[in-house]
Order: sequence, then C-alpha cells, then structure tokens
Amino acid sequence: MEEKDVENAEHQKETTILTSKNEDKADSKDAVKAGANDKQPQKSGREEKPGFARIKSEFVRVDYKPELDTAYISQKTKDELEKGQKRQLDGDQDNGKGKKKMKVKGRNKQRPVTHIKSKDKLCPTIFQEKECSFGEKCKFSHDIKGFMESKPKDIGLHCFMFETYGKCPYGLACRYGSKHISEDFKNIVNQELYEKKSKVKQVLNVLSKDLQVMLWKKRYNFDKANEVVKQVQKMAQEKLDTFSKKCVTKQENKETATKSGAESEEKMDVTQDLPSKDAAMESTDESEGEIKLRPQETRKIDFSSKNYLAPLTTVGNLPFRRICKTYGADITCSEMAMSMNLLQGQASEWALLKRHESEDLFGVQICGGWADTLTRCSQLINENVELDFLDLNCGCPIDLVYKKGEGCALIGRLNKFEQIIRGMNSVLDVPLTVKMRTGIFDNKNIAHTVIPKLRDWGVSMVTLHGRSREQRYTRLADWDYINQCAEAGKPMPVFGNGDILSYEDLDRHLKNTKVTGCMVARGALIKPWIFTELKEKRHWDISSSERFDMMKRFVNNGLEHWGSDTQGVETTRRFLLEWQSFLHRYIPVGLLEQLPQKINERPPYYIGRNDLETLMSSPNCGDWVKISEMLLGPVPDGFSFLPKHKANAYK
Repeated sequence: MEEKDVENAEHQKETTILTSKNEDKADSKDAVKAGANDKQPQKSGREEKPGFARIKSEFVRVDYKPELDTAYISQKTKDELEKGQKRQLDGDQDNGKGKKKMKVKGRNKQRPVTHIKSKDKLCPTIFQEKECSFGEKCKFSHDIKGFMESKPKDIGLHCFMFETYGKCPYGLACRYGSKHISEDFKNIVNQELYEKKSKVKQVLNVLSKDLQVMLWKKRYNFDKANEVVKQVQKMAQEKLDTFSKKCVTKQENKETATKSGAESEEKMDVTQDLPSKDAAMESTDESEGEIKLRPQETRKIDFSSKNYLAPLTTVGNLPFRRICKTYGADITCSEMAMSMNLLQGQASEWALLKRHESEDLFGVQICGGWADTLTRCSQLINENVELDFLDLNCGCPIDLVYKKGEGCALIGRLNKFEQIIRGMNSVLDVPLTVKMRTGIFDNKNIAHTVIPKLRDWGVSMVTLHGRSREQRYTRLADWDYINQCAEAGKPMPVFGNGDILSYEDLDRHLKNTKVTGCMVARGALIKPWIFTELKEKRHWDISSSERFDMMKRFVNNGLEHWGSDTQGVETTRRFLLEWQSFLHRYIPVGLLEQLPQKINERPPYYIGRNDLETLMSSPNCGDWVKISEMLLGPVPDGFSFLPKHKANAYK
C-alpha cells in the first residue's frame, strides 16, 4: 500500500509540473497576442462580426442588449417561450446554474388580419346617394345619426381626396371629414374641381359588376381559349404517342438483334438513340406532332436598359408602385394574382390588377399550373385589362403554391410547361414574359436548359432570379450562372434579379454579364429611391425628413386606393407596417464607413443623426407602430399587428 501511495504522489507531482509548463506557454502566447493587438487600432466587437455593415464608431451602440417585447409575439410563441424557460429553469436548478434567456427567431406563420364587422359600417348606397335594394335585410347600418355619434374622432383636418379631387367618395365615413361633412350630415362637393378631375381616369382595370356576375355564373365566352386548349392537348398527345411508338420500335429492334446474334456487330448503345420523354416533347419535326398553332399578332416592347420593379407580393401594391414611379422606375408589374381566383370573379384578386395612370409600362403577373386554366385566364385578361405584357410566375417558392404544381414546380414539368406557354401565346396580343428561379433543388441548376426552350416556344423575355427554390433568399444570388443562362437564351432578352442595392451593383452586372437589364426587388423595398440612384449613378444621402415625406405620400396613395374610412385607414396602416419591415434595414449613407451598403449585411444597433432617423432605423415593431401613429393617428382599441419575423419583437 505504501509503495502505491509513493507512486501516486510522484505521478501527481509530474502532472503538476507539466500543467504549470503548459500554462506558462499559454501565458506567453497570450502576451504576444496582446502585444500585437496593442499595435492595431481597436474596434468594437459588433463591427468586426461577419455579415454586419461597417458603421462609423460614433453612431454604434456598443454592448446594446435588446429586450423582448411580448406585445408583438403570437400567443403560440408566448406559450412555447414559457414552457422552454420553465424546462430550462428546472434543468438549471438541478445543475446549480442560473436562469438562461431564450431567443425568439423564425417567421410568424398564419398571421391574423383584423377585419371591421359589417354592422359597424354604413351602407355604401348612403355615400352614393342611392336607395338600398336590400331594404331591412341589408347587413350594413343605415342609422346615420347613430353612426356619427359612435364614429371615432377625426384623424386630421385635411381630407386628401376632397382637396385633390373635389369630392370624397367615403363621405360621412371619412376620418378626415370635418371640412366636407355639413352639420346636417351631408357630403359637401367642390363641383368645379370635381368636374375637372373626373374627366381623367386615375385608376384603370377596375372590375365591373357585369363582368363579375358573368364570371360568377360561368357565362363568359371562353370558346377561343377552349379551342386552343383542345389543339394543344391533342398535339401533345400525338407527340407522346409518337414517342411511345419510337420506344417500342427500338426495343423490338434490340430484341431481334439480340436473338439473331447481331448484337456484337452493333456496338452502339441503343439507349443513346432513344430520346428522353422531354426530348420527344422538344422535337421540331412537324411530322412527329410538334405543337404549332396559328401565330398571334403581338405588340413589341423594347425592354433593354430599363429599370424593372419586380412584382412583389403584399408590399408591391399600387400605392407603393406609385412611389417607385416618382423615383424613376421604368417597368412596373402587379402583385402575383392566382389564375383560378380571377376566373371565379373574386374582387380581392382582381384588385391586384389595378393600374395607375402613371404606370406607362405595366404588366400583370399571374400564377397557375394547368394549360386550360391559364389559357382562359390569359384570354380574360387580354380582353378586359389594360396592360403592356403578361408575366407568368415560375419562381414562387411557397409550399402552398409549389405543391399544387404551380410557381417553381412548372420548370420541372416541361410537358405541361410547353402546353401552358403555347396556349397562352395563342390568345394574347401582348408579349408573354416569364419570371423563374435557377432550379428547384439546391446545387442542381436547370434554368440553362429551360430558357432556350422558352425562347423557342415564343416567350418574349425571361427574368431569372439567381437562387433555387430551396435557397429561398439565403446566400447570394449566382450572377455567374445568370450570365450563362443569358448566353443560352440569345437573342431573347434575359433580365437578371438578385441582391441589387446600389448603382454599383447594377453597373457591375451589366458590364460582366450578357443580361439585357436588371430587375430590382428587395432593394426597392429597402430604399425606393434606388431608381434615382441607378439613373443618376450616385449614392443619395437622403435625410430622415425626406423619407418621412415619402411615407406621407404613401399614406395619401393608400387612403386614395383603400379608402379614408376606418377600414381604409387601418388597411393603409397594415401595409405601411409591412413596408416598414424592409425600410428599417436602410443604413444612411452618412453613417457608413464603407460604401455601398450590401443587401446581405445587416447593421449593428446604432443611433441616427437625429431622433427621427434613429426611430426609422429601429427593428422593433413597436417603433414602426409609433411612426404609423404619426401619419394615421392613434391605433384603435384592440389593435394588434404581428410582424413577419419574430426577431422584430425585440426592442
């Protein structure tokens, strides 16, 4: 026992000596590092983090720790947070550790939208000064006195609609109505101004009641589209039959050659002679059933060297597009509309197709997955909507769309895709364009094989977003691959899309690639004045007051578009808050150490050059609501807004 104790003591002594030597070495290394660091200028930890923009040190809030504002997270997230914290607390108590904080991240799915109840709204016939045909069965209120007594306090003294057009179409319900509502509850009209302004049609593509009823009752004449669909499907079936016969013949020849012993003489692999199913569909031999229809006379558009505002779901509404037009956008496009909803006459879907008079080069984007639906929808739009081109969405990555064979799914279904393109082209007299992604799966690009087919099928232009469906918006757009696709699509125009936030980005892509032009998407949401920068080739250090005036114009556009009654005001507020989720990402030029700002770089917490600039830079949803209250008055009782990203609940 004593000998073992001696050995253990000697072993412990050696271990202690080795440990002390290692610690001495580590200390000496740290001392060397410290000396090297003393020679270099010290920078804040946040500025050095990858993915963060470099902001001048005097504006950075060093060691700022955000706190979670539970008013802007869903009840489900609250429950998960409480359970997680309780679970962590129980585990930490067992380990003798303190309480840890949980981080909330990800997207809020199935966000609720607050709707105004019908019984709280006046009947529209009162504004129109007509008699209600529903009488006592009308679901809206007819009690003018009771409505005026319960009506919330006016937001402001000046009604934009009344002062601009001479008449407010929302009359008694207007939240700015003090100057155009008389004491006896009548809507005052400036007759001279109203007659002058009513001669000019401000908004086009408004769904008429007659057309809506025809679509509801399925009485619209789709004979032209139905005939085209029959031809397309017949020719596609003939092509498929030809392909099947060819395969059977090749297989029989192979079996015959094998039996006769001639296989050794014929060393060529039979599978090389067998065309793939898609290759059969691409055949240009008329005898094999190529889909050839009577060419439709189409107008030509020169897309080259034009700044194209991307079709943007939710935020790319008409009031926002008007803002971008004032800053120099050349091409605008509607939000994505679902083809089936348009054919059913849904007013909310048709509202997406509205066009302002300032949109001189305007397109409509639709989404669908079947040749018959999209061909009928194309005919319907061609005959009833004023547009310059029709765009087919083949880039939407959302699961709800993709799983129905629409959006991104189309570029993986070439047989259906060809039928759709040829069918739509046959009923349109405007150019047909396509917006697509590089592919469906990550690291498996297929756009370079699809784009030449689109050119041969008659597409006038393709816009390529340099990411796959699986990528969504992660990582940078692949502009080298966009260049490869632009080469493959010649002479058809190909526009590139992805990560453009400055004129330098645009110039680099136009110089280094063969694209005809560039489409701007998130860059326009972050700073709509990007179109001015692109044309004037400068970095605009726009002031906070100029940005606030821009938001004022958006609010006025929104009140004109959605209405100045309570429902219209709250709708305008909701879309303003949605836009704020992008606007706050802009970093003022005067605060940056290095220009230009990159779209994949987020700012550290910083303060602006004045209080308004600081407020506008806040990623917290509560501060966005404050800005909306500066423009649209206090939020109503029971107001709730859930941001798209959970991280925006931190303040």
